[in-house]
Amino acid sequence: MKVTNKILVQSAMVFLLLAVTSCLPREQVVFKSVNNLVVDGNGGVPVLRGEAVFFNPNKIQTRLKEIKVEVLVDGKLAAQVDQIMDLAVPRNSEFTVPIEAKLSLKEIGLLDAVIGFFGGKTYQVQFTGYLRVKVHGLVVKVPVKYNEEVKLR
Repeated sequence: MKVTNKILVQSAMVFLLLAVTSCLPREQVVFKSVNNLVVDGNGGVPVLRGEAVFFNPNKIQTRLKEIKVEVLVDGKLAAQVDQIMDLAVPRNSEFTVPIEAKLSLKEIGLLDAVIGFFGGKTYQVQFTGYLRVKVHGLVVKVPVKYNEEVKLR
């Protein structure tokens, strides 16, 4: 009787494991790029704006729940994008998400920022972090790493 119960429990665990893993997406959502990336200095506080482009290679629709990305300007932490959302991500397609972050003049250097603002300096901007995607009630963390050169206008 004990052997039968043990086999039954093991079979149930295997079935549960298969059921849970079948709900996960086959492939991760892919971070492709940031389009229309600009640093806008109007209003006194520079704001980094852009459109993050992702691709969902899966045959199922998912939901984008969170974007948590650090923005480094010339290697210095300048801003953080921390957006909570509930955005439908179409299956097997590309999608964009608007991002916005206020740049910290203190971290970049006030003098460097002022000179850059008037002189149109070029900056190396790096995005690192992750986004969370929800699939059938399970949340999956997708890494983000992207570099681009932008010019203050």
